[in-house]
Order: sequence, then structure tokens, then C-alpha cells
Amino acid sequence: MFAVMLRELRYLQRHKADLFMAVIAPLLVIVLFASMFSSGKANHLPIAIIDQDQSEMSRKVIHALSINHTLKVKTITASQDEAERLVNSTQVWGFVLIPDGAEQRLVKAQDAQISIAYNQSFFSIGNTISSAMLISTLNGMADYMGESYLSNNIPYLDMPTPHIKISTLYNPSMSYELFLEPFMVPAVLHLLLCCCVAFAIGQEFKRNTFADWVDPQQIIPSFLGKILPYVFIFCFWTWCWMFWLAHIRGYFIAGSLSLILIAQFLLYFAYAVISSTVVLTTKDLPKTFGFIALYGGSSPSFSGITLPLNNAPAFTQFWSMIIPYTPYAKLQTEQWVIGSDLSVSLLPFGILIIFSALYFALSIRLLRKNTQEQCS
Repeated sequence: MFAVMLRELRYLQRHKADLFMAVIAPLLVIVLFASMFSSGKANHLPIAIIDQDQSEMSRKVIHALSINHTLKVKTITASQDEAERLVNSTQVWGFVLIPDGAEQRLVKAQDAQISIAYNQSFFSIGNTISSAMLISTLNGMADYMGESYLSNNIPYLDMPTPHIKISTLYNPSMSYELFLEPFMVPAVLHLLLCCCVAFAIGQEFKRNTFADWVDPQQIIPSFLGKILPYVFIFCFWTWCWMFWLAHIRGYFIAGSLSLILIAQFLLYFAYAVISSTVVLTTKDLPKTFGFIALYGGSSPSFSGITLPLNNAPAFTQFWSMIIPYTPYAKLQTEQWVIGSDLSVSLLPFGILIIFSALYFALSIRLLRKNTQEQCS
């Protein structure tokens, strides 16, 4: 096994393109996503305010919107057409409309008819800006009613107002760096790993060098020696990236670090043997790369990270169940962010073991069959 591993490392040393794909590309992926999500959360998103009321209440609402760090009031206008033009040209992401007579209706316990519109075609930004505009508008109205209207008209009445405390668990800052980066980096790296393993095995078919690679009497050590260098390389880069995120950026690991590291090894090993299974079956690199793009590239979308699987079609839920990335994403969330008990993560951990064992057995069987064909 170690002899085959050294042979594979020498191959990488001789072929710079393969070396770049296996060693340098993962580093570039990590740098790219670390730079992309380093700000944590989108802030100072431009909005417009349509102030047709020109009242003290509207000034309170405008002030509350202005001090929200998520928002940036780009313009205050009385024309709704102007605000809609800015939204359509993507100069602002939404607007708050305070119609004429809003204050008078509010103090009469009527609907103030304040409305909020935002661009939902950009899903994440739309959700972020809608929440910020709603909270700030409500705060401005409450500030007006409590400090301006009621205190001036009923100064002797000490009437406590109800308060509801809302707490965001596990990601209180709503950081995209903590939400997306821990999923996107392994998602891209396992796709690169599949390509590296498929190309490494496919080259043996192309060069007709099975005799130099596989010892018919030691199929398993030969196979492990072929794929493990790539698994270890990608694990190394993933662990370096985790050190950056946990110790430099401060997103500490709430659960078991050991379980996450073992699960990452199983994730990469599972995809390595899946890739080897496909290339040993097809003996065709273009077909294998097509399958890898479909199977591995769909992992983030079908694992329930960005898009919920609740009430999803049967095919979507089935596809989610047949990719190793789904149980890994669940385990990583439980152990990194939530800090769940180990018993909670035993199920996804066991599923990763099943994926690894199943496709490893298939790969060994196919490799033995191909070795016999090559020898004959």
C-alpha cells in the first residue's frame, strides 16, 4: 500500500496539472470562500423611504431605519414612482412607504397603512432587508407612541408596554461566514477530490499500466494506496481551513472536534470510492466526470442546507438520501454549531460508514474484475 502511495506521489510530482488540481486548487478554494464571507453579513444595504406624512411619527420611523446598521437610507422622497424606479434599477433593495395621514390613523387606533416593499429576487438579501425594515419601522412607531404621543397626552399614566424577547440561537449575528462557509468548502473540495481520483484511475486505463499499479494478490492495499493520498491531501486542507475558521475567526466548535474530523475523513473517502466505482464501471473519463458533476455538484442543493426538504417532492428527498454529503452536513451542524450530544450524531455518522463500506466493496470487486481483464 505504501509503495503504491509513493508511486502516486511521484506521479503528482511529475505531472504539474494533477499536482495543481490536488494540492493548489483546494487552497485557492479556501482563500476564495474565506474572502467572500469574511464580512460575515451584508450590511448597509441601500433602501428608499417614501415620506408622504411629514409627521413626527414618520421622523421617528426614519430615524429608526437610519440607525439600523443593516440598512442605509439612500433617499427620502415623497414620490412612490421615484422609489419604484430605484428598486427596478437595483439602486435600492426596497422601500418603506409612510402614506399621508399615517400618524393620525395610528393615534386613533386605526391601521397606519405603512407598507414595506423589497426585492425578493435576491433571496438572502431580500430576507435580510425585509426583517431589518420591519423591525426598525415597528421600533420607530413604538418610540413615537411611547415617548411622544402617550407621554404628552397622558403624562400621569405609568402604563408598561409589553415586550417580547427574540433570541437567535447558535448564530446570533446571522453571519453568512458561519452559515455557508462550513458547508461550501467541503462541498467544493469533495467535488475536486472526485475529479482527482477519477482522473488518477482513468489514466491507468489510458496508459495500460494496471500491472504497475495493482498486485492481483493484494487488491485492497493497492486500491487504498491509490486513493488515500488524495483523501489525506484534501483532509489536510480542510483541517487547515477549520483551524482558520475556529481559531482565527473565532467560530469555536461547540461539540466534538474528533467526531467532525473522523466524519470529514469518511466523507472524502466515501466520495473517493464512489468516484472510483464509476470510473471502473464506465472506463470512460468524460462519462465519469459527467456523473461526478451531477452527483457531487448537487450536494449543497439537495442536502437541506440552503433549501429545505420539508414537503419536497419524493425524488428530491430520495436524492438527498443517496448522497453522503447530507449526513455529513447534519453531523457538522450538530457538532460544530449546536454542540449536540454524541448520541445525536451517531445516526449520520453510521450512514457515512455505510456509504464508505458499500462503495469500497463495489470498487474492490470492479477493480478485481478489471485487473483480470487486463491480465488476460
